[in-house]
Amino acid sequence: MHDLIRDLRDQNVLLIHPRDRSADELLQQVNRIGCGFDHMWPVPQNLPDKFDMVLVDVTDQSPTKLKGFLEKRDKPVTIIAIIGYENPSVLNVLLEIGAHAVLMKPVRAAGVLSSMLMARRYQSEQARFAKDMAKLREKLDNVQKVNDAKFILMRHRGIAEREAYDIIRKQAMTKRTTTTEIAQSIINAESILSNLGDI
Repeated sequence: MHDLIRDLRDQNVLLIHPRDRSADELLQQVNRIGCGFDHMWPVPQNLPDKFDMVLVDVTDQSPTKLKGFLEKRDKPVTIIAIIGYENPSVLNVLLEIGAHAVLMKPVRAAGVLSSMLMARRYQSEQARFAKDMAKLREKLDNVQKVNDAKFILMRHRGIAEREAYDIIRKQAMTKRTTTTEIAQSIINAESILSNLGDI
């Protein structure tokens, strides 16, 4: 069995929807799946940290209010939007809040599990891509720092690029730190010296 299917039962689900037949159908199905769940209406000010997934009725809701409510925490949340009809304003809300899946009203039991599963997969992939992108940005930033430090050494000492890099690398080994930290120290020193020249 796929990990996402097995882990779905560990999800804490919050349903934000008027208490009607659709809400009852959804709560019964979430209960059958085995998830922890709760129900709130209207849209609360804050999203409690214990919830991993939110099923929210976006009908006649302000995208700004929904977005603010969903973004007021560090931990990412899986969002399933519930809509009663399709028009440009409703579709805009879906895009604004970054919904991972959509359920149409009237809600039926069939389709809830697959929507939850696909939403979890989409959200997990988004989180993984964001993490990979952050690592790549950090790596590029570190490469840029080392390049900046090399050029500072080349300018001040009149040496070649390879020699400048060797100095940075040897300093890193001697001080048991990274070439990035040595590079940052060189950049900081250059900045201080430049500022002293203005005094």
